[in-house]
Amino acid sequence: MNISFKMAVPKKRTSISKKLIRKNIWKRKGYSAALKAFSLAKSLSTGNSKSFFIRKISNQILEQSE
Repeated sequence: MNISFKMAVPKKRTSISKKLIRKNIWKRKGYSAALKAFSLAKSLSTGNSKSFFIRKISNQILEQSE
């Protein structure tokens, strides 16, 4: 039996420009997700949300429980 093992060959180094492009894409995805989350939180706090339905609790109930 002739079993031959091949050595692991390292891949070519990624260029700096390609690395920066990938990093910026990754950052942009995070920025857009944060922007959407902030926009949703803002709409929920002002009560202008069209995608979430929140049951409003009257102030009278809150004042009585305190």
